[in-house]
Amino acid sequence: MKESNQRVWLITGASKGLGLEISKAALKAGDYVARAVRNKTDQFAAMLSDPNGLFVVKMDVNKEEEVRAAVEQTISHFGKIDVLVNNAGYGILTAIEEASAEETKKQFETNVFGLLNVTRAVLPYMRRQRSGHIINVSSLFGYDAMAGWGLYGATKFTVEGLSKGLALELAPFGIHVTAIAPGFFNTNFLGKDSYTRTNHIIPDYEATAVGEMRNKADSLHGTQQGDPKKLAELVVKLANTKNPPVHLPIGKDAVEMYRNNVAKTNREVDEWAPLSSVTDRDDSN
Repeated sequence: MKESNQRVWLITGASKGLGLEISKAALKAGDYVARAVRNKTDQFAAMLSDPNGLFVVKMDVNKEEEVRAAVEQTISHFGKIDVLVNNAGYGILTAIEEASAEETKKQFETNVFGLLNVTRAVLPYMRRQRSGHIINVSSLFGYDAMAGWGLYGATKFTVEGLSKGLALELAPFGIHVTAIAPGFFNTNFLGKDSYTRTNHIIPDYEATAVGEMRNKADSLHGTQQGDPKKLAELVVKLANTKNPPVHLPIGKDAVEMYRNNVAKTNREVDEWAPLSSVTDRDDSN
């Protein structure tokens, strides 16, 4: 068992992007990190400068047996898991109608069911130690929709809802849950190897916001204002907070997306409240 003041992190999707940066920040803070990657574990272990605090495990979040094995290896190596960062995921650029059943299923399997696979594997250990913090990586698209990213956003709306439910259910065990919702950060998310596009293009959408997004997405890569290193430092601070929030938008754009959606939803609810709030049975008191 490691010293109690040094946390043990398990970070999925840690081969690049935010997962890699969070791994570096946690190691820099003096914590221990189990970095979950799908392949090339030896290569990824050599990329970080603290081999004593780093343990690289092979994990495809879609494979339950592999997930359980990676979690067991982490427990065997470090003795505990204090912080789980569910970061593995990807986006698909498509109009919702365009996406095939297979594409839709794959998007949810990784972003939602993969997250649940890892969470289920880790929770028995966290419940046993009566402590822990699950940090689920959502997105500003988990607050409101953007044309072309509606399917991806739906998975992140689900992550927000799961996080809220988990926070309620796990509080009696001393386990915290936070859904962090990054805005646009300068990672490889918009790189050609980090998101997919539907194989089925419906011409009607080309003259809409979906087509516009399809044409400009690649050009946005590298222009995002968010600094991944600063986000990673914030996540480490979050893990050291006694009463962390359940929902945390990160970045000015994410905060703005959240606030705009709340305001828009409030306007809609207020407009229809005179009709929608008088639907109780006449004989109910």
